[in-house]
Amino acid sequence: MELTQKEARTLLAMIKVPHEIEGGLDFDHTKKLVKLKSLDGREEFHFNVIPSRYEIKKITYQTRARKSIILVRLDIKGPPHRNPDDEEIPCPHIHIYKEGYGDKWAYTLPKDFDDCTNLWDFLEEFCKFCNISQNPFNQPVIGF
Repeated sequence: MELTQKEARTLLAMIKVPHEIEGGLDFDHTKKLVKLKSLDGREEFHFNVIPSRYEIKKITYQTRARKSIILVRLDIKGPPHRNPDDEEIPCPHIHIYKEGYGDKWAYTLPKDFDDCTNLWDFLEEFCKFCNISQNPFNQPVIGF
């Protein structure tokens, strides 16, 4: 399934409200799935937190629409990404849905992420960027 660019922008702009969390409320470097709904309840989204098994500061946050379409993916502390035009984008970087390419196109982080110094800061900013009404997790354990 593919979206038009206009559909993707519309879905990303919708306010998304958490309504079900798999994996617990603690921000503890374990895999999480948060089910989100639009304010009118017509659209369902999934928000994934995908930590690395091997490196504590490597993590991916992603928001999906219609179960499988990645709207936005934020990769932190991973390898650089090579775009379809052969441009290499260093990590951290953000993938934003692009018609015809899905999430295969990465971009440098928007200025909103400039003050992020830890995984929690990135999570908070990612929620804002994706219009998730509230961060669904508790504060992380000190030192994480």
